[in-house]
Amino acid sequence: MHGLLTRLGLRFEDVVEERRFVDQYVRGNIGWTQVAMLLGVLTYAGYAFWDWVLYPEVVSTTLAIRGGTALFVLLPLTLLLSVPAAKSWAETIFLVYCVVPGCVLPSVYLVLPSGFTYAAPGMIMVILFVSTMLPLRVGSLAVFCFATWIALCIAESFAPALPAGLRFINHSLVCNAYALSLYAVAAREFRARRQFRTAEALKQEKERSEASLRELHATQSHLVQAEKLASLGQLVAGVAHEVSTPLGLALTTSTAMETDLRTIARTLNGTAVRRSDLMKGIGRLGEGLRITFENLHRASEMVHSFKQVAIHQADEESHTFELGGWLSELVAKLGPLLSRQGLIVDVTCPQGIILNSYPGALAQVISNLAFNAAAHAYPDGKGGVFMVTVSQPEPTAVRIVCADRGIGIPSDMQGRVFDPFVTTGRERGNIGLGLHVVFNIVVSSLSGRIELDSKPNCGTLVAIEIPVSG
Repeated sequence: MHGLLTRLGLRFEDVVEERRFVDQYVRGNIGWTQVAMLLGVLTYAGYAFWDWVLYPEVVSTTLAIRGGTALFVLLPLTLLLSVPAAKSWAETIFLVYCVVPGCVLPSVYLVLPSGFTYAAPGMIMVILFVSTMLPLRVGSLAVFCFATWIALCIAESFAPALPAGLRFINHSLVCNAYALSLYAVAAREFRARRQFRTAEALKQEKERSEASLRELHATQSHLVQAEKLASLGQLVAGVAHEVSTPLGLALTTSTAMETDLRTIARTLNGTAVRRSDLMKGIGRLGEGLRITFENLHRASEMVHSFKQVAIHQADEESHTFELGGWLSELVAKLGPLLSRQGLIVDVTCPQGIILNSYPGALAQVISNLAFNAAAHAYPDGKGGVFMVTVSQPEPTAVRIVCADRGIGIPSDMQGRVFDPFVTTGRERGNIGLGLHVVFNIVVSSLSGRIELDSKPNCGTLVAIEIPVSG
């Protein structure tokens, strides 16, 4: 039987899926089902009024049968569904609620003087109510049909002789009603199962999409972190290169001073010391100390500047700062690194623009765009100009335009430049994450917008618009 129902689409092979469907189909709207059951209680007992109209002499008996069934069976079953523990037995309660009045009804026709003349319409009314108002599945409805038909046959066996053909007509009408109700309930359950499958598939697809989205966000976060580490590595390399020159000069000068000091010591240990030799040695030591101090001071300033840049790029806190002065300070600190690649930075920013935003994220964006211009806009290594122009088109927003006059971006790549791993310099070791990270920081961290416009051999323009208060 289970195999047949499965092939007909009236049962799921998966037991867990079947249980979830039954819970939703049978117990999904208990409240509304109870309203229908109360209506059934009133209707079943109310047919005693018809008995009184036609046969007042037997109304007390029929009212006892109908009213007793409604009062002592149907109504308690309806109220029982309000108990939380009984809801797990809802399908059984529905079946008993249907079978009992359907089996009791034929006994009423044994009492009525008309006998079974109107038995078929009465049974059809019960079948109609059961098949339309209650969430019975086709299996439970089949049990109801079989039980009530047996009860009808038994009651007819105790009845006086029926008119010729009446038994055949009654059973024909009732069995026809059974067939129609079984088809209607089966069709309704089949549609409900298909809708359930569709809803489950949509739910699973939604969960997969949400999981993919979470994974994408995690990947983007990892990419941002990787780009920060790459920028930090580039900064460290720049520090090593820039600081090595003054430190090397200081080391060379200190070595020369050590030699001069030993020469003076040997001279002083001699028998005769000329004033001119002594003054010359002291002068060389003084010059050496001056050169050493200047180079060490220069190295100290570089280390401090690079440290500030690193702090800005790692800063994730929101601060209030004046944009013009902050930009000048950032460009001054990045200058030694950019000058190595021949890039000249030109900043145009009105004074007095105050931002409450994330300076670390903004520093990451501008430095990435600058290094990207140095690497891609001027690939010949001769360098060029990188212009940063700031304007405030409205009081609540700031527009920062970063532009170069380099070779531009090919037209077929302009729609994909913000995608991850898109680069024109893969042969030079670039992996294509710089502009992708810039896009993510502008949109996610700075809550802004970013646009790109580029023409071959005419340069590239990147416009960033961010709110004044983030």
